Amino acid sequence: MAGGLVGAPAALADDSVKIDILGINDFHGRLEANGQEAGAAALATAVKGMRAENPNTIFGAAGDLIGASTFTSFIQQDNPTIDALNAAGLEVSAVGNHEFDRGYDDLMNRVIPRATWEYIGANVKVKKELQDRYKELTESWVKEVDGVKVGFVGAVTEHLDELVTPAGISMLDILDIPSAVNQVADELKAKEGADIVVLLVHEGAATTQYESATNPTSDFGKIVNGVDKNFDAIISGHTHLAYDHKVPVKEWQDEKRPVTVRPVVSAGQYGYNLNKITFTYDKTKKQAVNVDSKIVPLTEKQADGSWKPLYGPDPTAKGIVDDAVEVAKREGARKLGEITADFNRARQSNGTTENRGGESTLGNLVADAQLAGARTTDPSTEIAFMNPGGLRTDMKYRAAGKEDGTVTYKEAAEVQPFANTLVTMTLTGGQIAQVLEEQWQPEGASRPFLKLGVSKGLFYTYDPTAPKGRHITSATLAGKPLDPAKSYRVVVNSFLASGGDNFSTLNEGADKRDTGQVDLQSMVAHLGENSPVAPDYAQRAVGVRFDAPQDGFKAGDTVTVGLSSLAFTSNEPKDEKVTATFAGQGVGTFAVDATAGANTDNTDEAGRATVGFAVPADPAHGGATSADLVITGETTGTAVTVAIPLAADTGPACTVTITGRRAGPLKVSSGVTCLDGAVVSGPVTVQKGASLYATGANVSGPISASKAAGVSLSQTTVSGPVTVNDATDKLTIVDSTVIGPVSLTDNRVTDAPVVSGNRISGQLSCSGNSPAPTNNGKVNTVSGPKTGQCKGL
Repeated sequence: MAGGLVGAPAALADDSVKIDILGINDFHGRLEANGQEAGAAALATAVKGMRAENPNTIFGAAGDLIGASTFTSFIQQDNPTIDALNAAGLEVSAVGNHEFDRGYDDLMNRVIPRATWEYIGANVKVKKELQDRYKELTESWVKEVDGVKVGFVGAVTEHLDELVTPAGISMLDILDIPSAVNQVADELKAKEGADIVVLLVHEGAATTQYESATNPTSDFGKIVNGVDKNFDAIISGHTHLAYDHKVPVKEWQDEKRPVTVRPVVSAGQYGYNLNKITFTYDKTKKQAVNVDSKIVPLTEKQADGSWKPLYGPDPTAKGIVDDAVEVAKREGARKLGEITADFNRARQSNGTTENRGGESTLGNLVADAQLAGARTTDPSTEIAFMNPGGLRTDMKYRAAGKEDGTVTYKEAAEVQPFANTLVTMTLTGGQIAQVLEEQWQPEGASRPFLKLGVSKGLFYTYDPTAPKGRHITSATLAGKPLDPAKSYRVVVNSFLASGGDNFSTLNEGADKRDTGQVDLQSMVAHLGENSPVAPDYAQRAVGVRFDAPQDGFKAGDTVTVGLSSLAFTSNEPKDEKVTATFAGQGVGTFAVDATAGANTDNTDEAGRATVGFAVPADPAHGGATSADLVITGETTGTAVTVAIPLAADTGPACTVTITGRRAGPLKVSSGVTCLDGAVVSGPVTVQKGASLYATGANVSGPISASKAAGVSLSQTTVSGPVTVNDATDKLTIVDSTVIGPVSLTDNRVTDAPVVSGNRISGQLSCSGNSPAPTNNGKVNTVSGPKTGQCKGL
């Protein structure tokens, strides 16, 4: 077993020794003081002050000291953070998952040599076949203070392979934590004579509640309940929560020890607090006779909401931080790429105040960048979401001190300063719709609506007037409807991944993987690879509102559709009008009202239009239950498709209905003859003024109609040519098979002839028809040429 032993202060006069153990976790390179974040210099002062009060003080950590860092640390690969924690006197730390962000080689050959503290991880093992190539991570560390040996055992979450790039740790096995650490603790007691043993583990409780820490079905509860009696305390991390629990240990109770509870603690995140565990150890009795623990805040919230540091800056650590800030300023001026226009956040109607309820070109850009970044480690990722509160300033085309269009490192970092990591997960189509629904925030939330930035390819419609839980009306990915039962890979930042901003469904994602990339990294790469980057002015969500009859619209009914969210709210180009088609036919252009007012503040309702039209005759021909209304904006490229429900086509009033088999030719000389699944052995002729309606029929011979009232073939097979000329009422050939050519000539029917979704073995020729034939979006498969008016069908 690997371990270390260091010197200690002189012994006290009596046989009782008070030992303080200080702990931090999830520091993540928060070097500078920033609100509740005390900063490295204040942290150093706090530790040194407590050590001055009690020389028998040990300063340890539970991992993620580096990685997912702010720009000041990130730009130098976290070297300033390592140096500042060295200055603060950190002595030992478990490895966290972010210590592996750049791979095991980087940890062992760069990070650990620079750190003056010991990094430990008992459940991290090099694969047997590679042990001659890679050095093992230290399992434990021991320090003797005033004659008392205090041992520390480290461990990292067993989900490490889900949280970092697999290639970077391919040489490692990550073992079961309780089994691995118990073995090391037993050896520390038996072989090295450790008097006190502390577990530093980068795994933590899901909530601050005691029951969460002790739940045996959870990852952390398995550890708390699974470690043996040789562990005197557990300092944890990973979940960024602050808690201070006292967990009873049955073996200690049975042995009637003076101490029967084990501290299980975590200090939260980012240097907000320190954990302080105080042991009173009796060297004569060779056991702890008392233990106490508490959370020590490093900042204090003031009445105005600001945070006051409780410790002044340590000069040495401050010098390191100041130097890092200077480097960050210099590196921040470095050019990353170029943009062709402003990328803005949404604005309130006053034109200046941020509107987190509005779609923005900046939010969508960040989503696009994060999708591209996630695909470098998780290529199956399809969708990205970005929370509006994570966008702290606009990305401007012109800014003081730089050439037009240039984006510097600093400018990109100022847009996303939180250093969240990108997390991929699996959600069903139904869950994605629920995520979109959660944009409408719960009652009592500080903002009623939060608009997510979404990656290109995802588009949805919503009804702004719908009741809670029913706003989302459609969602497509790459033009195809999202399947509620299908699984999709999604990337969000770590804030959203944990359910931030009340997006609780994102906390339920399956197969979560931390990419190890800070969100800023994805933007750096995106600008570098795609410059100059142009804003996408097409809306990725549009409000759609209309009332439909219970049985759908029928011919002649008026359809009125209210549209919203057709305009961005800053200086982006806007559509003055939109063009609409219904069932492939133009129904007009309609004005867009892009003015903003109090009724659009905190919403995504800017850019409104009303589209109205009359349903053409026979809208449900061919049995269609809906037809598409397609609205497009020429200036922005916004396009939205709305399915308009149609009343069922009751079909013609049949004079004669034929079912079953009919031998020989069929002549339709008057009225309406309906073939309902009939099999006709011979040619069919439709004479002047008569109509033929065939559904699911099979005709062994040609069909010819001259000056007929109407001809309609649906799901019908015809063995021979189909020839129709001079029809006057209706002409449709839909979803049928024609073994021979089809010729439509000089037909003057009420509604446009429909030739849609057919298989035709021969030529499809059309000429002189008014209106011209359409395929309603379903292409025909034709073995011969398509000519005349049917050339594009």
